[in-house]
Amino acid sequence: MSNRQIIQTFDEYQKARVKFVQTVADLASKPQHIDALQQAGVMQLLRPLLLDSVPSIQQSAALALGRLANYNEELAENVVSGDILAQLVYSLGDQNRFYKKSAAFVLRSVARHSPQLAQAVVDSGAVEALVGCLEEFDPTVKESAAWALGYIARHSAELAQEVVDKGAIPPLVLCVQEPELSLKRIAASTLADIAKHSPELAQALVDQDAVTHLAPLIASSDAKLKRQVCQCLAQVAKHSVELAELVVEGEIFPKIFVLLKDSDEVVRKNAATCIREIAKHTPELSQLVVNAGGVGALVDYTNDTKGSTRLPGIMTLGYISAFSETLALAVIVAHGVAPLAAALEREPEDHIKAAAAWSLGQIGRHSADHAKAVADCNVLPKLLDAYLSPNSSDDLQQKSQRALKNIIQHCVHLPALEPLLHPDAPAQILKYVCGQYAKVLPADITAKREFIANKGLSTVQRIKAEAGSKLAEYIQTINNCYPPEIVQYYSPEYAQTFLEKVENYHVQQK
Repeated sequence: MSNRQIIQTFDEYQKARVKFVQTVADLASKPQHIDALQQAGVMQLLRPLLLDSVPSIQQSAALALGRLANYNEELAENVVSGDILAQLVYSLGDQNRFYKKSAAFVLRSVARHSPQLAQAVVDSGAVEALVGCLEEFDPTVKESAAWALGYIARHSAELAQEVVDKGAIPPLVLCVQEPELSLKRIAASTLADIAKHSPELAQALVDQDAVTHLAPLIASSDAKLKRQVCQCLAQVAKHSVELAELVVEGEIFPKIFVLLKDSDEVVRKNAATCIREIAKHTPELSQLVVNAGGVGALVDYTNDTKGSTRLPGIMTLGYISAFSETLALAVIVAHGVAPLAAALEREPEDHIKAAAAWSLGQIGRHSADHAKAVADCNVLPKLLDAYLSPNSSDDLQQKSQRALKNIIQHCVHLPALEPLLHPDAPAQILKYVCGQYAKVLPADITAKREFIANKGLSTVQRIKAEAGSKLAEYIQTINNCYPPEIVQYYSPEYAQTFLEKVENYHVQQK
């Protein structure tokens, strides 16, 4: 056999390997081919190709493995059990940038499925190698490495700590400052995945000036970057007052309120979530939101959104209102009650209704004026419906009952309480309603007149209260506001007594 024939044989072998691995990579990108590839033992065939002498074959083999591992947990476990991770990690140190991207893709595809698989990636020594890739010149290598680190960190505080301990935060913060948009996005997302777990991990970001570099990016024109930045700032701010204050010091107000009207729904939701995580901590932080003009923007946001996107707006209005009369009044003045009432009535999800009920209760619990402002929007019957509905969740019923109690106990505007004054209403609600009538009627002649004209006194006589209960006591106080013969006239037994008197009168005439 001539030299030429020998070389030709090797060329054909190389071409066959190239064709095989490229075809497998293409097939692996389509879910309908995965089972057939798995049955053909594709993992065992790809593994040696990761160490092939031809770089393009190595890259295609890694790409195929990444696509397979990305498909489901079982295939990702096969990558781990096939001792492929160690080869990938070894190659991350000294291969070219194309291979590094593909290797990081495999590590990400394995880590994404579960904490156990992410731990296997950590145990293989991948984190250190990936952190090294963050210092590469090529931005696409940095991006692939940051993405893989994010998938490891998101599962638990322990895994996120592993990423931090290997020195990932400083290069990730540098990546946020790079000109490439996609790299900025992935770096911000990975920092959010680290910060979300604990105050200590969020503090690790702050210590490396992450907030200083992230905060200005909320003014970016790129929607995906704004999503990730708002999410990351929210994950930092949620843990403590100090961290929330540091986020505010990044001068995000009032710029972040503009994002509540962004054309991208996820940007709007993440911005509202960030504001919520700041406002929830203290009256001072809520006051900052109000002073910067945030309440009007939040009310518009809550009015214009639906479903889960609406939830952070609902919650933020509740948190702000909870702190003080003045802050609750700011929400009322900005017409914040109406969108909350609409959410309570129209949202299909119980947890969103429950949040609306809670927020309404926080607004109405401060004073008679606050309670009247809530009651004027016809909120009380809606809360009662939510409380009584057999389809309502336990949480919705509890929050509706608590909100009713908070509002009713401060409401002295009696016409607003009339819809709740019904003999069939629950005794625990009637107790608060009658308590307010018992408080107001003795000193208000006009209210006493209206109470009779609106059939309130008649309704009270039909309420069955346990002897010695608070409800019975309040009913007695109400009855004491009127002459006994008037009370008797409106009692259910009076009609029968009246008829008997008529009959007896005729008998006596005879």
